[in-house]
Amino acid sequence: MKKVGLLVAIFLATLTVKADEGMWLLKELNSESVARMKELGFTFPVDQLYDEDNPSLKDAVVIFGGGCTGVAVSDQGLIFTNHHCGYGAIQKLSAVEHDYLKDGFVAENQAEELPADGLTVSFLKSMTDVTDRIMAHVPSVLSEIQRERAIDSLSTALIDEYETDPFTHARIVPFYSRNKYYVVLYDQFRDVRLVTAPPSSVGKFGGDTDNWMWPRHTGDFSVFRVYADKDNRPANYSSENVPYQPKYVVPVSLDGVTDGDYAMTIGYPGSTQRYMSSWGIRQRMESENKPRIEVRGAKQDIWWDAMTKNDTIRIKYANKYAGSSNYWKNSMGMNEALTNLEVLPEKEKLEARLKEWIKGSPVRQARYGSTLSTLESAYTDSGDLALYTTYFLEVFNNGIELIRFANTILQFDSDGTEEDKQDFINDRFIESYKNYEPALDKKVLPTLMKLYAERVPEQYHPDIYQKVKDEFGGDYEQYADWLFANSRFTSLEELLELLKTADTQSLTQDPAMELALSTADMGYELSGQMMSYYEKMLRGEREFMAALMEMDADKTFYPDANFTQRMSYGTVGGYQPRDAVWYDYYTTSQGILEKQKPGDPEFNVQEYILDAIRSGDFDRYGDPEGLMRVNVLSNNDITGGNSGSPVLNGNAELIGLAFDGNWESLSGDILFEPEMQRVISVDIRYVLYMIDKVMGASHVIDELKVVGK
Repeated sequence: MKKVGLLVAIFLATLTVKADEGMWLLKELNSESVARMKELGFTFPVDQLYDEDNPSLKDAVVIFGGGCTGVAVSDQGLIFTNHHCGYGAIQKLSAVEHDYLKDGFVAENQAEELPADGLTVSFLKSMTDVTDRIMAHVPSVLSEIQRERAIDSLSTALIDEYETDPFTHARIVPFYSRNKYYVVLYDQFRDVRLVTAPPSSVGKFGGDTDNWMWPRHTGDFSVFRVYADKDNRPANYSSENVPYQPKYVVPVSLDGVTDGDYAMTIGYPGSTQRYMSSWGIRQRMESENKPRIEVRGAKQDIWWDAMTKNDTIRIKYANKYAGSSNYWKNSMGMNEALTNLEVLPEKEKLEARLKEWIKGSPVRQARYGSTLSTLESAYTDSGDLALYTTYFLEVFNNGIELIRFANTILQFDSDGTEEDKQDFINDRFIESYKNYEPALDKKVLPTLMKLYAERVPEQYHPDIYQKVKDEFGGDYEQYADWLFANSRFTSLEELLELLKTADTQSLTQDPAMELALSTADMGYELSGQMMSYYEKMLRGEREFMAALMEMDADKTFYPDANFTQRMSYGTVGGYQPRDAVWYDYYTTSQGILEKQKPGDPEFNVQEYILDAIRSGDFDRYGDPEGLMRVNVLSNNDITGGNSGSPVLNGNAELIGLAFDGNWESLSGDILFEPEMQRVISVDIRYVLYMIDKVMGASHVIDELKVVGK
């Protein structure tokens, strides 16, 4: 990209909102954004986007599970989301004898729909600004940590006020780097059932190789249904429940899109740091992303080798591997994109301008005079410690599974009632052990412990390293053999027997608990040393955000993503990733035929699917040229959490489901770069084609409000 274009993009990302940038709160949508939306082709009534008293579009877009988005598409509670969002539920319902991951699933009627135990769907009820109610009770003299504790205490009291029944979920959410607060209310439904899931050869076509990449040919969709009680209210699972009737249902369009068409996403983006300082960005790249890449890469190599050799292990680890790999590759792409876009130098120019602005007034000096120096020292002085902390978290918290089981035991109340004990076991262990392979964990442990020892100074090694040195000659594989041979935590049956008879002292003597307690001690040590730096970072970033907004008071700022419902508007279009290369804005099923490889775990496609595609009979789902479009690009502003978000045309009709970003967009959590950043969505016509013509579930199509063609 030309230098002037880069400067404009950086300027817009950090100061103003023009073009198609922004993750907007529908409740705070301003006239400038509405005018821009209409200019791009938006025709839907603005007052029907968000309304807390009458049905509106916000009522159709849901939190799916704990970290995805979905959309209501029928008056019988059908929810469209991504395959990878439903992946965990599909995996839990799968076994070797009914492998829904490999073969897909279709419920022929509602009676055959499979309850997805533990899965929730949340519908937004309202958002209320409670900044004054909170900040009026927070003295300005408090330290940053004291301030956060006071806000947490006040938030807890407010949540108790708003959570009026077991199915109303309230969150107090900070905005603008904790300068503003909302209470957000949801209706949480706990009876959710699987209706349709494509085979992974469709829903996960391309695997990790194609993840974050374009061109893409992935049918990343799944279909669930929300159930309610007879009065259409949220309820726990019951055979007496009936399909939920949403307040608003999104029509599904068969018209498709062309280059330059309006595209809008509504969803729940998880987290961005668009206003982070240059020092914070540098620490993210060097002390978080790099160690995460190394540790997860080592673990995933071991997992992948086992998964490709054994179907049982593949099913057990499919969801865990996908989750780990996603942010492993994201970290690599983010560092590359931030470097290529020269984000750090441009942030430094912004900070220099802010510094001069602060100097220009005694009042500003009194308020922000130490803000930049506080940020610089906090991040610079803690760089190494943050690096070691990331290695610690990735190795011991996220890497070695047995440690997590042992840590969970510490929360077990041996003196509780039998009912409480059983509930604890059901909630914390049954599913975890179902998806656990001790022999695989035994391979991971020595690899990761050795890597940690090589990368982190000895003073930050847990005490267990001394035991490995003294009793096993520093041989981590010998230690792993001994641990897994002698721990009773490697088997659910043995653990349950131990919990029946053992006291706390007996539990702590188990080798797995010994390892967990040793790592916990070092975790406390690292977090304790980081605490003073965290406090400076929190205060510095909050003041930095406030100063930016004050410096450019006539500009419009949007808040960073925080897993609240947001709208992004833009257009359909391709992009130029590098010199002499142009990517078109859509792919077709021809690419599936070109990429498919028999027997390949990422590109194998069942013959019946290939035959359907080769026939060219795409019926009403084909484009005007008779082609089956698979994926489409738009320049909407999204991030993790937006997976499953509806992509809507100017009439607020469903044209796709967002499921990924392109490699060049992986700086997006820190910088929106409109020339390169693209959302990859599955064309809704491909979703309907797969459901109807390939999977034979035309009854699902019959429930939809299909428009166009």
